[in-house]
Amino acid sequence: MRTTWTIARRELASFFDSLMAYILLVVFLGISGFFTWWFGADVFMQGQADLGSFFNIAYWTLFFFIPALTMRTLAEERRTGTLDLLLTKAVTDWQVVLGKFTSCLLLIAAALFFTLPYYITVARIGPIDHGAAVCGYLALLLMSASYIGVGVFASSVTNNQLVAFLIALVIGACFHLLFGIVAASLTGTVGRVFDFLGMGVHFDSMSRGVVDSRDVLYFLSIAAAGLVGAELQLAKRGLQR
Repeated sequence: MRTTWTIARRELASFFDSLMAYILLVVFLGISGFFTWWFGADVFMQGQADLGSFFNIAYWTLFFFIPALTMRTLAEERRTGTLDLLLTKAVTDWQVVLGKFTSCLLLIAAALFFTLPYYITVARIGPIDHGAAVCGYLALLLMSASYIGVGVFASSVTNNQLVAFLIALVIGACFHLLFGIVAASLTGTVGRVFDFLGMGVHFDSMSRGVVDSRDVLYFLSIAAAGLVGAELQLAKRGLQR
């Protein structure tokens, strides 16, 4: 665990050294704040004290931001050759993958933490459903974990950051859009299967204040599948050396 945390801290520091962390935080807070308070279906247009507008915009913002965040995690290490050097040390493939995942998740958690003034402000405006607000934040964090897992996997299959970004975006789009669109055009068991595979139905359920073990398992399964896939890619690379 100590090794994993060391890798996570090293990766997190690299985000701030490269200004990636600052850019993500500023842009995320700027976009979410703009659409939550000033434009479209903002808090004031809704006429009720809830964070639905913030959760909706964050749902889409993180979908695009996370592939940009994860694209360098392993691809850049492969391009510069530092991945081979790292794997020659007393660390396992799984520790490397988990460390990269942890660093990205901590950065997303920090971005969400800085939006807590939204929650405090809305709560002062009127009576807010605190349970729904907490569940909405949990849904964003779990969704982020899912896409980070996918992004780390995408970054493990190539040494080109742009290719890693596109792979993560395409895979994410299947969960974010495609499965829901297919489900809407189908009926019966097949339709229900595609509906379950869609990210939206699980996110919407949790953001309304309902914590279902099936939703939590869905998010964690996607994250785990991505991390296992990345670990297998590193293991295959080790056998080829």
